[in-house]
Amino acid sequence: MFVYPKKQHKGVFAVATGAEIMVKCLEKENVRRIFGYPGAAICPFYDCLSASAIKHILVREEQNAAHMASGYARSCGKVGVCVVTSGPGATNLITGIATAYMDSIPLVVITGQVNSWLLGRDVFQEADITGACESFTKHSYLVKDAADLPRIFKEAFHIASTGRPGPVLIDVPTDVQNQPVATWQYPEKANIRGYKPRTQGHALQVKKALAAIAEAERPIICCGGGVVLANARDEMTAFAKKSGIPVCATMMGIGVIPMDSDLYLGMIGMHGRESANLTMQQADLVLLCGARVGDRAVSAPQQIAEKARIIHIDVDPAEIGKNMPVDIPIVGDVRQVLKSLTEGVTDTVPEAWKQKVLDYKNQFPPRGEPREDFVEPRVFIRDLSAMMEDNAILVADVGQNQIWAARNFNVKEGRFLTSGGLGTMGYAIPAAVGAKMAKPHRQVVAVCGDGSFQMAMCELGTLVQTGTDIKIIIMQNGTLGMVKEFQDKLYKGRYIGTILKGGEPDFVKLAESYGIRASFAKNNAAAKEQAAQMLQQDGPYILVCRVDPATPSI
Repeated sequence: MFVYPKKQHKGVFAVATGAEIMVKCLEKENVRRIFGYPGAAICPFYDCLSASAIKHILVREEQNAAHMASGYARSCGKVGVCVVTSGPGATNLITGIATAYMDSIPLVVITGQVNSWLLGRDVFQEADITGACESFTKHSYLVKDAADLPRIFKEAFHIASTGRPGPVLIDVPTDVQNQPVATWQYPEKANIRGYKPRTQGHALQVKKALAAIAEAERPIICCGGGVVLANARDEMTAFAKKSGIPVCATMMGIGVIPMDSDLYLGMIGMHGRESANLTMQQADLVLLCGARVGDRAVSAPQQIAEKARIIHIDVDPAEIGKNMPVDIPIVGDVRQVLKSLTEGVTDTVPEAWKQKVLDYKNQFPPRGEPREDFVEPRVFIRDLSAMMEDNAILVADVGQNQIWAARNFNVKEGRFLTSGGLGTMGYAIPAAVGAKMAKPHRQVVAVCGDGSFQMAMCELGTLVQTGTDIKIIIMQNGTLGMVKEFQDKLYKGRYIGTILKGGEPDFVKLAESYGIRASFAKNNAAAKEQAAQMLQQDGPYILVCRVDPATPSI
């Protein structure tokens, strides 16, 4: 058994192994929880972790360690940490890392590796994980000397959480974890040559933006996930109210402005609200705030840019102009730039444009009517939204359930979490577990399809073992609904590989086998009643809703 305490004098630690240093570095970064799955190549680290106050959450599959760390990071604003072993442990984690990268979630990812003298020999459970993850990590390290670990950990947390956030990978061979280091000290701060993220927007660009806003006759603001990551909800609301400019959001920007706000038009894009898309298409000025506006958000960005002046604010200069030509780029922290803009802006939006936008909003009310033969999912999400607490967290998976939730859940003071960039099925349950651990006093509900639920249902063991009180809603339609919808529209209804019915478990009995309470709702009245009971009960709960497979996404 490892005995942890080492004498410390003025911040300088005596002899320690690499694994001891790794644990101490995490403690220095005030890490309280890490999500992982052990294996032989990371055992020295795990052995030292047993003597630390850091709580380890054992996932049931490595990918979900990254998703849990993601949900944790997104909910508490800190860097999420996950750890797995080498080889298949590391490769299983790749989708989780890529998911975090696409959504700009700050993670520090620790992987064990085979002994350094065996690297490149294709030995048991060896995988070049730094090479494999190169295109979707913000930075990565393959540690060769344990004496470098304090600097590497300090840099990793700094890189992950500053500028455009993202995952940083630290790959540590077993012999490096066991390597003794005579003395070591954790740096006070990271000093990385060439990495100085800009936070303040350039004053001249801000002045140009204000002039363009004043000249615009049909302006619109488009919020992306960068506004959420910058913790700039208050600043965005203040700017929108003072300027009088209507607001739409990408999927990752949902929740920046409450859905019931007069200024908010909803989500844009192929699955967005008609009022938001029409307003965007007719705008003569678009203010993109922390939004990449990928193809799902704006299918024809060139057409928008041909008719409108584009102001793009983003902390990452590489994101500006990536998908849409830009007239006025502003590199900087969205929160800081919005403060500067709010100081100088006045409401110059013509009343005719305001009225037109309001008419659009009233012209396209939410869709769906309650049903007695099935649960109409769009109606149910609105009922659920009305029942949940103002600061609740809803985690949507990927597929039709994601669109139903994105279009119909009213985020008030809480959060809407989903995999918006990579679109990773199986994200909701592990992310919800992480979110609940970050915010234990908030309601956390995960919405899944029956396809995505089956990708992550192994984590029922994690939530039961940890006593995590999340609620799970399964929209059961017996199909991979969104792909089936594509097959209906584009492939004349030839269903290949999208029918789940006939191979699904009894979800209620499955839940009960884990000791989780569960119920089955056949129609909207039953779903609403059971959801109310579910939210009042302590402990995890699974509500299965029978959904008509013909129900469309929008």
